[in-house]
This record gives sequence, C-alpha cells and structure tokens, in this order.
Amino acid sequence: MNKLLRKISGVLIAIPFALGVMGTGAEAGKIKIALAETPSDELAAFFVALDRARAAGLDYEWTAFSDEELAIQAVLSGQMDIGFGTPYAAMQRSKAPIRIVFQLSKLKFFPVTSKKYSKLEDLDGEPIMLHSRGGGTDSIANVIEEKLGIKFGQRSYVPGSSNRIVALMAGQTDATIVDLANKNKLMKQAGDKFNVLPMFEVDASDEALFANLDWIKANEKDVDIFVNALVSVWQDMAKDPTIISRETDPEGPIGQLPKEILDGLDGFYTDAVEGGLYDPNGDGRKAAKADMEWYTAANQLDGDPASLNIEDFWYLAPLDKATQ
Repeated sequence: MNKLLRKISGVLIAIPFALGVMGTGAEAGKIKIALAETPSDELAAFFVALDRARAAGLDYEWTAFSDEELAIQAVLSGQMDIGFGTPYAAMQRSKAPIRIVFQLSKLKFFPVTSKKYSKLEDLDGEPIMLHSRGGGTDSIANVIEEKLGIKFGQRSYVPGSSNRIVALMAGQTDATIVDLANKNKLMKQAGDKFNVLPMFEVDASDEALFANLDWIKANEKDVDIFVNALVSVWQDMAKDPTIISRETDPEGPIGQLPKEILDGLDGFYTDAVEGGLYDPNGDGRKAAKADMEWYTAANQLDGDPASLNIEDFWYLAPLDKATQ
C-alpha cells in the first residue's frame, strides 16, 4: 500500500465514524454506503457501478471504515444504509433484519508462506497473519483447521492483502492468506522465496452488499437502481475486464490512486475474472447456499446448513428483477 493510502488508513482507524465522502459533509436524503476499506484497485468495479447508478438517478455518499466490523456495526446501528461485508454472525446474533442483496466477490484467497512450509498441514501450531477478526481470511483459517484437523498458533491481524505481502517479504510473518492479485504479484516478484500452498475450492462470499430489510423495502426504487448497476457492470466485466479501466472516472476516488495502480487495472480484473472472483449475476441463491455451508464450517453461523433458511440472510427480490 502506498504512503497516501497508509496515511488515509491511519485516519480511518482514528476516526472511523467521522470520515465522510472524500472530505465532503453528509447531506440528508442521500443513501449512505459503508465501505469496509479505503478505495483501491479491488473497489474500482464497484465505483464504476456507483457511477452508473448515479447516472440512473441514485443519490449517494460513501464512508470508508477501517475494517469490516465497523462497517457492519454502522449499518446495524442505522448510521449507514448499505454496507460491505459478510455479516452472518452479526445477523444471527443480533436478530436484526439485515439482508444481503448482492455478492460482490467470492472468497478466492490463497495461503502464502515462506519456504519453511510446503503444505497446509505444516502450519499446525504456527502463527498466521490475517485480514481482520471475523472476516473472510479468519473464516478461511477456521475451515482449514476443521477440514485438516490442525490448529493455527497465534493469529495476528493486518488489514489489506498488500500490507500482508509486505510483512511476509520483510520477514514479519512466515504465513498469511492473501487475495488473487497480491498472490500473483508475490509470485512474480519473489516466487523463488515463497510458496503458495495447495488450497481447496471456495464459492462462498468474501464481500457482499447488505442492508436492513425495512430500509430496503422503504427504498425499493433506489435499491433496484443500485443492484441493476452492479449486475450491468459485473456482466460487462465478465465479457471484457478492460471495461473497468475505461469507465473509471479520472476525477473520482479510483482515478486519484497512484499511476502504477491505475496502469494495473486491466491486469487485475483480467486475472480476477479468469480466477472466478466475480459472478456476473451476483450469484443469488447459489451464493446463499454456499455461504450457509461455508460460514457454518467457519463457526460464524450456528446450526445445520441444510436447516438454515436462506431468506433469513438474503433478500433476493432486487437481484431476481435485475437478472430476469
């Protein structure tokens, strides 16, 4: 992560509930979107969808929180309207009518280590660096433990795959779990020094869009515009990943990122689409079923996956309309 983003992240950690939309004040009547991280190449497609939604009449503002837990809490408290994350544990614990409406990305993550380890079983009892407590990489670690009968040692948390790659290369950790793009960067830069450990296939959600069901139904038109824009971008991206760089607003938050990140957008989204990171239809019931199984195995949902009701966690009407 570059110095500017590190500086922004520091501000977010210090005042996560105060940072507004690129320094602008909040305005009544706008849909308030809680991002779980600062703008990055991983969010470029989402911001293209936001631009399309705005062109279709959606009025919104976004706030970047320092991690997923804060974004989830902001929606649970009613401070924000729509959030990023996979809030299954919070939905089940709080009994709040929070529902997912769109799968933004799948859990396509990869265990990467120093040469000390050559398979996942070697990590039994060993420390590991993850993104956030209760987040996607934490759930992956839980499922690895259950599937393989191992137990990781101390878990430390450093948000951002790029930051964990830096820590790995600096010798601050010997094992972490990172996203597709940063795994590829690591192997390109120093593949002779690190291993990508064999990993089972995962179709569950990494990031999803969620909101309070009462709010969704009260703002049906705006939610439909938003989901339609997401579906249109995800479908266009599946056909031609370069659409993201071509539609990125040079004056917007993604357009203000460093040139090396912007220059890498085509490669990032080409790799992501080929790697199955994005489902062109928001994955709907398929994602919901995979999530029930995954997050139960990850100890973030209680109960038998087969007995869990999808409608208790997903509201599929907007996505059904958008994909008809």
